[in-house]
Amino acid sequence: MLRQLASAAYRNAYLLLVLNMLFWSGNFVLGRGVHEHIPPIALSWWRWLMAGIIIAPIAWPYVRRDWPVIKNHLPILFFLGAVGVGSFNSLAYLGLNYTTAINALVVQSSGPVLIALASYVLFRDQLTWGQVAGIAISLVGVLVVIVQGDFGVLATLALNMGDGLILTAMAFWALYTAFLRKRPDIHWLSYTAVTFWIGALVVTPFYIFEHVAVRQIQPTMTTLLAVSYVAIFPGLLAYVFFNRGVQLIGSTRAGVFMHLVPLFGTVLSIGLLGEQLRLFHLTGFALILAGVWLASQKPPA
Repeated sequence: MLRQLASAAYRNAYLLLVLNMLFWSGNFVLGRGVHEHIPPIALSWWRWLMAGIIIAPIAWPYVRRDWPVIKNHLPILFFLGAVGVGSFNSLAYLGLNYTTAINALVVQSSGPVLIALASYVLFRDQLTWGQVAGIAISLVGVLVVIVQGDFGVLATLALNMGDGLILTAMAFWALYTAFLRKRPDIHWLSYTAVTFWIGALVVTPFYIFEHVAVRQIQPTMTTLLAVSYVAIFPGLLAYVFFNRGVQLIGSTRAGVFMHLVPLFGTVLSIGLLGEQLRLFHLTGFALILAGVWLASQKPPA
C-alpha cells in the first residue's frame, strides 16, 4: 500500500513540486534563524555531506551500474553539482547573514524569469516580446526589494549585500535548471547522489578557509537539528522532487512553482522569526508576479 502511494506520488509533478517549495521555504527561514549559530559555508558543507552519506547506500548500486555513463559525462555532472548544489546554497546562506528571510524569499521569486532568460541565452529557447517585458518587470520588482523602495540609494550604491548575494544565488540556480536538459540518461538516484557528492567536494576548500580564518561551527543541539533538517528536507527530498518535477513537466513550468516559496516562507518568517512584512515587499512581489504572469502567456496563434 505504501509503495503504491509512493509510486503514485512520484508520478505527480504538482504534488512533488509543492512539497519541494515548502521544504525550500523552510530552508531560507532556518538559514536566517541560525545564522548567528552556524557559519554559512559550514551549514552548506555539512548539509551536503550528511545528505550524501544518507543517500549513498541507497544509490550505490545504481551509481555502480551507471558508472560508464557517469564517467563519460563527468564535466556536465561536475558543472551541475558545483553550480546547483554547492554554489547556489552557499551563496544563499551567505546572503542570509546580511538580509532578512522575507527579503531573500521575495528576491528568490525572480527564479522563473531568470530560468527563462538563461534558457534563451544559452539554448535559444523561444522568447516572445511578452516574455521579455515580463522579465523586465520582474527584475524591477527585485530591484524594489533590494533598494527597499528607495531608488535614491542607487545614486550612493548603498545596496544590501545580502540581497545581491541572494540574486546571484538565483542566477546560479537558473543556470542549473537550464542545463538540466544536458544531464545524462542515468537513474535519478545516481544523478542525485553524484551531484550531492560533487557539491560537498566543491564547498570543501571554502569550508576549510571559513573554519580556520573566520569562525567555527559549534557542536550543539541547535546545530545538529538545523543540519539534519537542511540535509533531509531542503537537501535530499527537495532536490529529488525538483529534478523529478522538471523531468515530468519541463524546467519552465516547474520554475513557476518557485512562487510558492515566498508565500510559504513569509508565513514561517513572521510566525517563527518575528519579521515584519512591509509595503516594499508587497510592491516588489506584485511586480515579480505580474512579470511572471506576462512571461508565461502563450503568444496568439
